Amino acid sequence: MILDKVNYPADIKKLSLVELEELAREIRHYMLQVVSETGGHLASSLGAVELTIALHYVFNTPEDKIIWDVGHQAYSHKILTGRKEKFKTIRRFGGLSGFPKRKESPYDSYDVGHSSTSISLAVGEAAGRDLLQRDYKIVAVIGDGSLTGGMAFEGLNHLGHIGKDVIVVLNDNEQSISENVGALSRYLTEMISGSLYNTFRKKSMKFVKGIPIIGKPIFEFAYRAIASFKNFIIPGQLFEDMGLRYFGPVDGHNLSELIKIFDRVKDINSGPKLVHVLTKKGRGFVHAETDPCTFHGTGPFDIETGHSKKKGGEESFSSVVGRTLAHIAKLDDTVVAVTAAMKEGTGLAVFEDVAPDRLFDVGIAEQHAVTFSAAMASSGLKPFVSIYSTFYQRAYDQIIHDVAIMNLPVRFLIDRAGIVGDDGETHHGLFDISMFRNVPNIEFFAPSNGEELRNAIYYAWNRNDGPTAIRYPRGSSLTIGLDVTKAGSFFPGKAKILSKGKDVAIIAVGDMLGVAIKTEEILKAKGIEATVINLLSIKPLDTETIIEAIKSCRGFITMENGYINGGIGEHIYSLLPAELCVKRLFACGFPDVFVTHGTFDELLREYKLDHSSVAQRIEESLRDR
Repeated sequence: MILDKVNYPADIKKLSLVELEELAREIRHYMLQVVSETGGHLASSLGAVELTIALHYVFNTPEDKIIWDVGHQAYSHKILTGRKEKFKTIRRFGGLSGFPKRKESPYDSYDVGHSSTSISLAVGEAAGRDLLQRDYKIVAVIGDGSLTGGMAFEGLNHLGHIGKDVIVVLNDNEQSISENVGALSRYLTEMISGSLYNTFRKKSMKFVKGIPIIGKPIFEFAYRAIASFKNFIIPGQLFEDMGLRYFGPVDGHNLSELIKIFDRVKDINSGPKLVHVLTKKGRGFVHAETDPCTFHGTGPFDIETGHSKKKGGEESFSSVVGRTLAHIAKLDDTVVAVTAAMKEGTGLAVFEDVAPDRLFDVGIAEQHAVTFSAAMASSGLKPFVSIYSTFYQRAYDQIIHDVAIMNLPVRFLIDRAGIVGDDGETHHGLFDISMFRNVPNIEFFAPSNGEELRNAIYYAWNRNDGPTAIRYPRGSSLTIGLDVTKAGSFFPGKAKILSKGKDVAIIAVGDMLGVAIKTEEILKAKGIEATVINLLSIKPLDTETIIEAIKSCRGFITMENGYINGGIGEHIYSLLPAELCVKRLFACGFPDVFVTHGTFDELLREYKLDHSSVAQRIEESLRDR
């Protein structure tokens, strides 16, 4: 096998074109074998195999920098940069990250996991390179989906303005171009990227521009004429107008074409360039090609059938959200749903089936999603904004400035709150408690199961005097076949006491309630009596119930699936009178570190937040009292 002989980019450069094409096939096969067992971002990485090979073949990495956007398309990059054997551990606890990580390899220029950052990183890298008088190439790889993020255009705007030597590769896996236009486009791209053309263009334009009086007008006319002709043939005038020279589109699965265009563009030193590459998501795996959405981020699956290996069972929190909102949409035509390129992931596909004209997928544009929803709320609509916790971080200013200050009734659905497992640092939702809890006017809830989530959504639907936020984790809602056509009682600002004991009060938030209940069972077997409180309402906070429970116990702890710093435990402690503060045994939450990737149970054990560890800590703490 060719792949057996390839460990680093230097090995690729020794291969013939035929061998490179075989290498691409072998990488896809290896990738399928591994990801079918580990899960991961498969479709994007399958589509970028030839592109990755060509980049490492032409450029001198890691001296030349390849900057990936998001990085979920970089699996073949990992395989080709010294991590072939470790690739079998991808997304597993203690193994490779599913995204580029500087600590893993010098070939990973930056840690990435969120979208639309690569161009800004490339511009900053170029500014540093030039000011320090260094000499290397910089390539930013960005997908057409990431290009919907406003930050990408901020980067393009700045790049065009300062004119740095940066190559932007637009990996376009959505658009298609007819064969005739494609053929002519390839011909013109070859011509305009050729060294003879570029030398002539540069010298002739300089000569014309230097002619007294008429030189500049002729230059501007000629430039506009060339641009108009290129726009007629090539769909890249937008980038040209922003100051980037456009090349493409290029077949992203044709290694010969890719190597040729990158080899030529690399030697053009006159400012920023954009190479438009057409690829197909899921390339080489029929199930991913026909259903790229499912295989964008997948769990373990059967290669033959494409079916998930996950056994059916309890419904996810996201599914409960989707079904509940879909039913409410039937009852109220002012209800609208907003998502940022996560329609399926947030469960809103079922909402679209019921009210397609009231679902707004704004693309990877969380800031716009929030402000857009604020205006709809102001007009009399009832928007539910469903975004992953980690991506709400991108819209924090809008939550404050455009929603909370005006006290507009926007309903924030915070999906994937807490640790999310295999995606790691960039995707854990560990900041939302400290973010939303500190914003005036927002009511903030953390249901522990699907039934509480349904009830909270109904409450938010009927609340029109301010914004509401509901956080819920990834995974099982602990319910099966939940009836979403009616709601149970929901009392904001009221905690639930599940058990009463005299030794320790355990105040739990959201999905940590399950850990608290198991902890109480272990303690009970050891003769330690615990009061377990389901906090449910983070804001308003039921301080009366909390204080009474702490008074009746020897000590108390708080448990939350978030950071201790700025968390609910810290907040509760700050509200207590001094004589009760001394009763705190400890706070359960994540410490002041970026949490690695791993399963929910693995990470709880790693940070001693599992029920066995917590019970032991309580027993030891009470013994010292």
